[in-house]
Amino acid sequence: MQGVWRLLKRHGWSCQVPVRRAMERDEEAIEVWKAEVWPWVKVPRTTWAPISASRTRAASR
Repeated sequence: MQGVWRLLKRHGWSCQVPVRRAMERDEEAIEVWKAEVWPWVKVPRTTWAPISASRTRAASR
């Protein structure tokens, strides 16, 4: 990440951090979204399972 930051800084970019939270921020709506929507968005990773690298089916041998 340091390399990216140095490159951006060299091209005139700066770190922009908001001074305060947005006036329109609705904490209650955020909590509802986290409880109801986020679990659907954050799909759990599938577990790794070995697969055959062969292109032929085992039954056709």
